[in-house]
This record gives sequence, C-alpha cells and structure tokens, in this order.
Amino acid sequence: MIEIKFILSPVINTPLRNLLRYILFLVASLLTLALSAQQMSVFTQYQSTLLYSNPAYAGLNRGICITGQMRQQWAGFTDTQRGDNVSPQVYLLSIDSPVKVLHGGVGATIMQDNLADGLWKDIGLQFSYSFQTRLSFGTLGIGAGVNLINRNFDGSKFDPVTPGDNALITSQQGDLRADANFGLFLMNPDRYYVGLSVNNLLESTYKKLDPSGEDKGVKNDRTYTLVGAYTFVLANPIFEIEPSVMILADAATAQYNLSAIVTYNDKFWGGLNARLGILESIGVIVGVNYKEFRIGYSYDINLMGLSVPGSHEVSLGYCFKIKGDRSRTSYKNTRYL
Repeated sequence: MIEIKFILSPVINTPLRNLLRYILFLVASLLTLALSAQQMSVFTQYQSTLLYSNPAYAGLNRGICITGQMRQQWAGFTDTQRGDNVSPQVYLLSIDSPVKVLHGGVGATIMQDNLADGLWKDIGLQFSYSFQTRLSFGTLGIGAGVNLINRNFDGSKFDPVTPGDNALITSQQGDLRADANFGLFLMNPDRYYVGLSVNNLLESTYKKLDPSGEDKGVKNDRTYTLVGAYTFVLANPIFEIEPSVMILADAATAQYNLSAIVTYNDKFWGGLNARLGILESIGVIVGVNYKEFRIGYSYDINLMGLSVPGSHEVSLGYCFKIKGDRSRTSYKNTRYL
C-alpha cells in the first residue's frame, strides 16, 4: 500500500481528486506488473504528427518538412504543497525529406513525454525510411523504422506508507531500449491519404525498472494505428473540408479520433476533433498557412463530467517543396477537373 501525497487545488471537487490519485497509482503500479506497458502519445492535431505514428510517411510531402508540436494535458494542475506543475506534457520535433537515390524518403523524430513533473519521463528518438512507388491513383510508401527510448522514473516523488517497502522504486532509475516500427501509407496529394502502422513491434522490456529484481520490468506497448482522410472541394472552390479519422489500439484498449477541418482560400483553417475511448473530449482547432509555414492551435474540452481542466496543443510546421519532374505522374483530383 502506498499513499501519494498529491495536494490538489481546493476548487477541484473530491471525485476528481480521487480520480487523479487513482491515475498516479496506476502509473506506480506499472513498475510492479510483469505485463505493464506504455502506449504512444496521442495528439489532437494528429494530421501534423503522421511521421511519428507511421514511418512510411517519410518524404511523401515531396519536400523538406520540419514540424514541432507541444501538448499540455489537463493544463493548470499543480502540486500546491511543492508548487510543481504536474500536468502531463509532450514535446515532439520531426523532420523528413524525399531522397531520390533511395527511391523514397527518410525522417527523424525526437519526442519527450513528461508526466507529473518528472515522475515518469520518456525521451525517444525515431529514424524512418520509406520506399515509395507511384501508382495511377496515388503514391504508396512502405516504411520501417527504429526507436531508441530512454525511460526514467523518479521514485523519490512518492511517500510510501511503509518506509523501506521493497516493492517500490524510491530513487531515480532509467533504462534505454531499442524497438522497431513498420507501416504502409497511400497518399494522393490534395485529395486523400490512408495509413496503417504498428509501432514497438518488439515490445522491448525495461528490466532496470523492476524493483523486485526479477528483471521483468516495464515493456513498450505494441500499438496499431489506422489513419485516413479525404478532401472535399465545396461548391465555392475557395472552401475545402477534410474529414479524417485516427484509431490507436493495443491489445487491451482502443482510442478513436474523428476530425473535420474546413480550409478557406488555402490559408485559414479550423474545425473540431472528437476523442472517444478512455479519455473523451472535444477539441477545437484553428490555424493559418503563411507562405511555407503552418501554424495550428487546439484546445480540448474534456467531457468526463469531473471538472477536468482542458488541454492545450500548439503546432508549427515548415515545408520547403522540392521541385521535380512529375510529367509521368497523373492523379485525378476534383479541384482540377
């Protein structure tokens, strides 16, 4: 039995306080369960993080693209005793480019996932390669990648009821492991895309994070991702609407993201995202395209009925298009008919 001394703001009601203590208890329990695992991070603006979830996406934009994304979950949670910000935070930076001599594209992603002010922190580095072939209806990418994930847990942030309990880690511990990704991605520029991927194929285990000394540890969660979108040009051609879906699943749970984005004059855009599953919310998304830059912001309104604060997400992308010979490529696109 452990007691987490986690003091919440007085304005948060008792059921929510109990929920958050339960969530933190689950995090601690991961260290004592042989079958425990960590799922991938999920973004409301998942359209900007396709390289992170699918290695086959590398280079499909036909340009050198750099994307940065920051997400703060449940913004405003603080430990009033220590004054620490305990909101989960995720930072992601990715870059990808087509490489003609490799008949495809390459990409790299660095990610930091920080829970409860360093209680649990992942720093991951991904390298991706996508072999691409052009079809009459789009470009198909077949991708593979490798993950390097450094996982850290700071047990000193817990106050155990029974001091000296050897079932708990009471100091800072870390472990580094490699894993693998695989994916398929079919894309028709400006019209549609669909991708299927599996991340953490090897389900690598962090044995140093097992306090029992039995080297069972915490493992990566093999995660399957299905994503798809289609762009409709409305009667007034300066308006476009893009409905999309992202399904993230492992052996135990599934999460569904349903989005619809309206773009005006290829410059201003906005829409909604509905997240269904363990965490249910509605995300409001706005953004602007300025020259080669794409700037987006979203705010998630939680629907759990427990006065849970919302979540902020900011994305910034830059894409330098590479001009090439496309004379042998022909796509049917409604905006050019």
